[in-house]
Amino acid sequence: MEETERRKILSAILDTTRECVLVADESFRISGWNEAARKAFSPNTSPEGRRISEIIRDLDLHEAFRRALVSGIESEIRLETAGGDRKFDVHVSPLLLSPSREAIAFFYETTRLDRLEVVRQEFLSNISHELRTPLTSILAFVETLEDGGIEDEGNNRRFLGVIRRNAERMNSLIADILELSQIEAGRVAVEPVAVDLHGLVSEIFTALGAKARSREVSLESAVDPAVRVFADTRRLEQMLVNLIDNAIKFDRTGGLVTVSHERRDGLDLISVSDTGEGILPEHLVRIFERFYRVDRARSREMGGTGLGLAIVKHLARLHNGDASVESTLGKGSTFRIELPAFEK
Repeated sequence: MEETERRKILSAILDTTRECVLVADESFRISGWNEAARKAFSPNTSPEGRRISEIIRDLDLHEAFRRALVSGIESEIRLETAGGDRKFDVHVSPLLLSPSREAIAFFYETTRLDRLEVVRQEFLSNISHELRTPLTSILAFVETLEDGGIEDEGNNRRFLGVIRRNAERMNSLIADILELSQIEAGRVAVEPVAVDLHGLVSEIFTALGAKARSREVSLESAVDPAVRVFADTRRLEQMLVNLIDNAIKFDRTGGLVTVSHERRDGLDLISVSDTGEGILPEHLVRIFERFYRVDRARSREMGGTGLGLAIVKHLARLHNGDASVESTLGKGSTFRIELPAFEK
């Protein structure tokens, strides 16, 4: 088979491969590639005839090509592009397709898997930390009771109260973890119907009224009684309870929590606003992440699990909508649920 025919066959094979593939000759210049490799490593110019070092600046990769070309030895390496944007497992081996020496490298991208692994590790670390804190407190007070504290009539009920609060916190955390896991696994379905938003908000205000009064926070609905939004009633209630409860927790004493509605550009925008301290800009971009807290100590003190806003975001997206936040330091924050508008 002639060299040109072999090249055509090699080129056709490379173009059917999803992974990035580069072929280098004995002078370490690119003699073959596929479109995936060009887009990844040489998007602005053709890689034809360029040295490996011009395309990818990585000593381990150069050494792997050298071993394949000079010694005929296969290699497995890890490659990270400049800036760490993309990561690859790379297999480099001799290519016995023509009389001249060549080596071929397959780049198996692991960027997404690596990111998921980081997320998984962070999630497990956060779960361990969040569960360990109340569990440590429970065990400490149980030991106190066992060591004679149960006979201390002045404090034994207080000890039991602390145990109960921490057990309830663990229960809430586990419930939120299970809820979020179900949503992310696609095992939660929504059944949108026309919902009386004004009535739903009034019911939530009644349920959270005692908590608001204990913090001297006023609740106000600016939702027109005629408003109907298209959502799963139970899931919309869950989202609003999370947002309104958070607004009460983090508002200032004597503050105001307002729920309002606006229809704009084919969307129903449901806003929950407070008059608290506001949120720093660097926190806003991460506020909907799992376990992310602006003030960890205060959030734990108030019984937060760190998963409520993540659940709100996921549930809004299940409705083909979204959740967002705006905040001004010293004036307060507004969390917003965006839903496709209900058409009569």
